[in-house]
Amino acid sequence: MNGHSSRGYFGEFGGRFVPEVLVEPLRALETAMDDAFGDPAFWEEYRLVLRDYVGRPTPLTALRNLDAESSGPRLVLKREDCNHTGAHKILNALGQGLLAKRMNKVRLIAETGAGQHGVATATAGALLRLPVEVYMGSADMERQALNVYLMRLLGATVKAVDAGARTLKDATNEAFRDYAATAEHTAYVVGSAVGAHPYPTLVRGFARTIGDEARAQCLEQFGRLPEHVVACVGGGSNAIGAFAAFLEDQQVGLWGVEAGGVGLDRIGDHAASLSAGSIGVLHGARTFVLMDEEGQIGATHSVSAGLDYPGVGPEHAHLKSSGRVRYGAVSDDEALDAFCDLARAEGIVPALESAHAIAFSRKIRQKLDPEALVLVICSGRGDKDVARLALGAPALR
Repeated sequence: MNGHSSRGYFGEFGGRFVPEVLVEPLRALETAMDDAFGDPAFWEEYRLVLRDYVGRPTPLTALRNLDAESSGPRLVLKREDCNHTGAHKILNALGQGLLAKRMNKVRLIAETGAGQHGVATATAGALLRLPVEVYMGSADMERQALNVYLMRLLGATVKAVDAGARTLKDATNEAFRDYAATAEHTAYVVGSAVGAHPYPTLVRGFARTIGDEARAQCLEQFGRLPEHVVACVGGGSNAIGAFAAFLEDQQVGLWGVEAGGVGLDRIGDHAASLSAGSIGVLHGARTFVLMDEEGQIGATHSVSAGLDYPGVGPEHAHLKSSGRVRYGAVSDDEALDAFCDLARAEGIVPALESAHAIAFSRKIRQKLDPEALVLVICSGRGDKDVARLALGAPALR
């Protein structure tokens, strides 16, 4: 169903479009991934650290108060905000960290937008005793100052990137440059299901813990699978991790939610590459990309730093093209409303990224069967966003 092949393609999307200097390091990573993924001892070590350090499995929470007067279907959150470090990113960071140790790497690097992946990688580095350097756009450092502090507290070096729009794309560019120069002893912990092969497959392998857990929990708690699964999509790791467990269940509708920003009509006003982009190559993979009229990577905008990226993971591009997953967009204002409403109604403060998925679920619920069970992935908690939003008094919206 996912279209994966040994060449690293999902249908027509994916591949390894990289400078020659990165070809051998990526081949070595692919070999190490295949070896580790086929080793039960590796997965046992991974499962134990998730249980005893991260605190998994994360719970399901039925939203009993949000839109209680609505006749629409029941919304249930998969609570990735309950992870140690506050988001799903720790799944991938620890998995890649363990793989780095297995490959005898002595240094970790990462890119980050919202800062959650940076915090998760810094955490993994502290636990595994590996030094960490994190590349972060200076614009994102300003709007995610709490996570910058946390990364430094955990012992990581945060490197400001002032190029371009000073956001996630630019941080990723710098991290790849570092990796090209230091791959012999460095592991690049990519933060989403993006980039050249084998990264989309590698990240998916760890992130699918979300979907595997949620599938088993729905069967145990509700006696059935959800009729719909909804997740936000920037690069797309939490979404592909959730969807992976349900791809073969054709009766389960899958929905990905992008950042609609302030409107989809103009490049620079949003970050919805699947909804408004075109096919191109970004960071080593063929996928949907936001480009200007001259074919240059376009500017993006989102109230959520973690969705502020001009491309998307190649498996999402394939799932859109195949029709297996439907993708939509949510505006900044709709996400902020969901952010505030969930906090007031349920006592749960979601990440702004997750608020996009919650807002979209509320938008479509009246069109769905009232008896449907809708599983919404709460990819992280909103502590990182509160200080910045408080300046605009969103609670008064």
